Amino acid sequence: MATKYTLPPLPYGYDALEPVISAQIMTIHHTKHHQTYINTLNNALASQAVATDKNDIVSQIHLQNTINFSAGGHINHTLFWENLVPASSPSAQTHVASKLMAAISARWGSLEKFQEKFNAVLLGLKGSGWGWLVQDTESGNLEIVTTKDQDIVPAGKKPLLGIDMWEHAYYLQYLNDKGSYAKKIWNVINWKKVEERFVGGSDSVFGTLAGLRSNM
Repeated sequence: MATKYTLPPLPYGYDALEPVISAQIMTIHHTKHHQTYINTLNNALASQAVATDKNDIVSQIHLQNTINFSAGGHINHTLFWENLVPASSPSAQTHVASKLMAAISARWGSLEKFQEKFNAVLLGLKGSGWGWLVQDTESGNLEIVTTKDQDIVPAGKKPLLGIDMWEHAYYLQYLNDKGSYAKKIWNVINWKKVEERFVGGSDSVFGTLAGLRSNM
């Protein structure tokens, strides 16, 4: 029987990130968009299990694109919700991530310069996708990368911080001014969580999603 995935509850209320992200956006983004990725994933996994039992390799191949897209949507959004927090929370203060801040300063000169570079990368995305702060698992170096649509971060890169740049993440509030969204979202970053990802292993980053990720 195929594993069934469920929508993870947000660690805060739908209105908790206002005024940076509206309650309307958070509600739709979580209960509609994220839920749809999970529904599609579960249906595709069930169909894949049937195809596997029948040794139907053609159907398995056809289903893989849907599984990769939907699983990526589930993984990316789960990481995204976790690395956000109300601006009033102590976890939104940079001093709770001293090791990461030191590494960011060593790599880019300062947090401000890093944010400028990151935002430039976000605004350079063509179409839908994500911007990520990642750590190379071999060298330990910090990098800024992007992923297209719902692709997950490449193998060998540990995701520390992800920003959703799909239009549904900001358009109802910011319209075509995604630059303001990219600037303001820094006020609701959960630096405590990003620090935990930085000092922990890849499995601790993905948690219960680790098995799903390894099958993509």
